[in-house]
Order: sequence, then structure tokens, then C-alpha cells
Amino acid sequence: MDASPKLSGAEHIKSGSQRLRGRIGEELAAGAAPGGAAPGGVSEETYTLLKFHGTYEQYDRDTATPRKQAGLDKEWGFMVRVRCPAGRLTAAQWLVLDELADRHGDGTLRLTTRQGVQFHGVARGAVKPLIAAINHALMTTLAACGDVVRNVVTSPAPRHDAVQARLEAEAIRLSSALLPRSRAHHQIFLDEESAAGSAPEEEPLYGPTYLPRKFKIGLAHPGDNTPDLLTHDLGFLAVVEGGEVTGWIVTVGGGMGMTHNKPATYPRLADPIARIGRDEVLEVAEAVVRLARDHGDRADRKHARLKYVVAERGVAWVRERLSADLGRPLEAPGPLPPLAVPELLGWHPQGDGRWWLGLPIPAGRIAGGLRQVLREAIRRFGADPVATPQQDLLLTNIATADRAALEALLREGGVVLAEDLTPLARWALACVALPTCGQALAEGERVRGQVVADLERVLARHGLAGERLSLRITGCPNGCARPYGGEIGVVGRAPGLYVLYLGGDFEGTRLSFPVADKVRLAEVAETLEPALAAWARQRGAGEGFGDFCLRLGQAPLQALLRGVPA
Repeated sequence: MDASPKLSGAEHIKSGSQRLRGRIGEELAAGAAPGGAAPGGVSEETYTLLKFHGTYEQYDRDTATPRKQAGLDKEWGFMVRVRCPAGRLTAAQWLVLDELADRHGDGTLRLTTRQGVQFHGVARGAVKPLIAAINHALMTTLAACGDVVRNVVTSPAPRHDAVQARLEAEAIRLSSALLPRSRAHHQIFLDEESAAGSAPEEEPLYGPTYLPRKFKIGLAHPGDNTPDLLTHDLGFLAVVEGGEVTGWIVTVGGGMGMTHNKPATYPRLADPIARIGRDEVLEVAEAVVRLARDHGDRADRKHARLKYVVAERGVAWVRERLSADLGRPLEAPGPLPPLAVPELLGWHPQGDGRWWLGLPIPAGRIAGGLRQVLREAIRRFGADPVATPQQDLLLTNIATADRAALEALLREGGVVLAEDLTPLARWALACVALPTCGQALAEGERVRGQVVADLERVLARHGLAGERLSLRITGCPNGCARPYGGEIGVVGRAPGLYVLYLGGDFEGTRLSFPVADKVRLAEVAETLEPALAAWARQRGAGEGFGDFCLRLGQAPLQALLRGVPA
């Protein structure tokens, strides 16, 4: 009797897809009307396969119910995500993306927490020309989503030194080397001809059904953990000696996603697995991808991430398997060094005589006047943009003589600069959530401003207005804005209701824990006020809010939030 587990539906779709082709081309073209509109949604098969090509079909959830009541179909559209290794773009590439936002999207761009760029509101008939135009500008959407290695992120600061150069080079090399080998993307979206009668391409790394789930890689150095390295499936922390990268600490098994009321799912930080040489990044990355490929759960997608393999098999088993794969024993990593998250906004010297200006972009959304003034600034000053894991934008390669003119242009255009924000607003992340994300249970991006303003008033009442805090807001527990890795996590539970998490640290080395459930949006700040007030009264010298919450403990914090004095 065959005792092998039943595969998930996605595994069957991938297996029969002819290496990610399926019927994508036919379905995108079917029913396309002038202007790119098309009735109805795509099939489940095409929806699943489109992710590998960098796009999700979505619909406007604000209008779905009234349209249904009126006998109308949903307002369908697509999110298209650009893969930007290390967040690096040229000025010319940014201007192409900006123009495409009007031609094929909803007139906005969005910076992601993984240093990518997203288009929203793309009509079905516009998906192919948009992806083709992105490719012609020497960018790609391939593998920006799907069960493969996604956009590779790293510390974004464009400092001209040996450490940053090595981080960027490795991120870009990994991004290219770990792409799928299938030519499906080029044939569907770029009209590349296929050889008649040719067999599907081999996928020597991924195999015929790719990975069990998405796979995220980050690189960082101890002085800049902006990428939240330990939240990744695979991380490479630079070992820096004498201003050079001499090796790497490999971390495996991080991931933010979970499901409410399912304790078998949980967020997890990666474990240090090994210390490797400076030139071994790619071969070790491939070995870890193979580990995920061969041992990840292909029956239950909620249990398919590599973090569950590490949690259940253990660090020693993982190191042994990787050592066997590589044909040599891996050195134990030793303890992680202290990590820091520096301020990258405002003006900073690059080290080559030029400057970068870090601009805060609330929730990463670039629209309206902000988009217009950024376009003018990038065009006029030739600034090369860098997207950060904090959803912000660094304008780089600014000449000293242009600093005053650039800042004047931004201020005249109404752009809010870093010095105009409170630390709380500066360090607040939010996912897209409603109205487009199909996973959202509550609001994210659209309530970021309200949550920040409410908490700012509480902080001001207790003399804490100048304190640095990391706040992360998501519309569901999948964790796209890394809510469990910050000091305050606000996680969507149901429409208008949230779970509150406390106790993580600003540096990204500790998870938070839940302290209140089903909190109404308008009561988030009020619910947290007793903890913030206690921090103001009782904290030790230099003690951050997350550290104070950890010291107090989960149960005492929960009692405090219910009105029991600490």
C-alpha cells in the first residue's frame, strides 16, 4: 500500500504545468476588451502559476458586495511585483516604472518590505505588456512570487566600502543564479519562440515541482540589520574583520507566517547553522534550497516552510544534512554578534564624495504629488533609487552642489522629510491589506496613519515622544510587515479587530508575544497605554520598550493591560 502523503492541490498544478506554462497565455488573452478589461477571474491553475511570473490576481474587496448585490462581477485586477535584487534601481529604470504606473496600473507605485516595487490595479489585458516593458528596462518580475527563491534583500545603505560592495554583489549573484531555468516566462510574456517538439526544460536546482513554498534569502552585516535577517528562510551575516568580509554566519529557518487558532503554525527566527568562507555563499545557498525542496511538507502548505523542518529536525540534523550535501563538514557558527539597525533616512555621505538622501515613504505607497516630485527629482538630479526593507526610498549619488536644490524641490512639493516625523512614525511598517489583498482579515496600510497618530498622543502624554519604537501593522497573520519581529505588532484578526504583540526588540533578534486579542482599531493605543506608561515610570537606563516588556513578562503585561497595576 502506498503510504506517501496526499499532495496539496498546488503540487498537482505545478507538476502538470509544463514548467510553469499551463494555460496562462490563453487565459490572459481570453475576453480582453479595449482598455484591457476582461470579465471574470482566471482559473485556480493559472492563479497559482502566475505567482511564479510575479503577479497575483486580485479584486477590489470594497466594491465586491455591492457589485454582487447589483448582479455585477467583481472588479478584477492584478498586482505585479518587480524583482529588485538588493533594492537597487537606476534613475532610468525608476522613470520607466513611474511611466508604466499610469499606462498600465492605478497610477501608484508601492515599495515592499523586501525591497521590491509593486503595481496595483493592473487590468488583465495589461499584464503582458506591463511585464514585457519591465523586462525591456532590464528588470524582471520572474520569481518575485511563487514557490521559489524570491527577491534577495540586503542592507540598503549605499556606502562605498568593501563590506557593502560584497553584500550587494552576493545579493545580485544569488538573485540571478537561483532563478528558475524554465523559458515559460520569456515565451508567455516576451513572445520568445519555443523549439517545436522540445521537452520541458530541466530544473536542476528546483526539480519538476519547484519548492514546497516560498523561500526568502537575506544578507546583512552586524552594523545594519535593516533586512531583519533572522526572519528569512536563509540568511548570511557577514563576518567583518579589518573592514573586509572574511566569512559568513549562515542562519536557517526563519519565517513570519502563521494562522490564527492553529498552534501548529507559528512565526520563527532562524538559527545560526554554520560559519563558512567568504566565497562559499552560492554553493551553500543551493544546498539549503535543496534541503527545503527535499524535506519541506508538500501535503500541507501551511506547514511547508523550511522553518518547520528546522524546528522539528533540529540544528544538528540540518548541519549534518548540509554537510553531506556539500561533501565537507560545516564549521559550527559560534554566537551571533550584536546586531544594530541604523538610521538611513536624511543626508548621509556615501564615501565617494557624493551623498544619499533617505526619504520616508509611509507604507511604501508612492502616489499623487509625492510620485510627481520624486519623478522630477530623479530626472533632474540623476539620483539612483534604492528601496529599503523599511519601505523607504534612498536617493543616491547626489553631488554636494545639488543637495540644497534637491531638498528645496522636495519641500516645495510637500514631501515630508525624516526630521519632520516622530521616531514612531519613522519606524512604522504596514502591509497592503484591504482592499486588494485576498488574505487580509482587517485593514493595514489604510489605518497606519490612525494607529501612529493615536500612539503618538499616548507617548506624548507620558514624556515618550522622542523614543524610538518599531511598530508593525498587518491585516492578517501571514506577517508581510514582520509584525512578530518588532517591539509592537498589530495583527489583523477580523474586520476592525486586531491581536497585539509586545516584547520583540528593535534590532530584530527576538520575537514578540501576544498580549491582547480582538482589540478594536480605535482602542489599540488605549489598550497599550498602561504598558507604555509603566515603561516611562519603571524602565532602566537605556532600556527599550521591547526589552522592558520582556523583563516584565507576558502574564504580568496582560494583567497590566486589563487594569491590574504592575
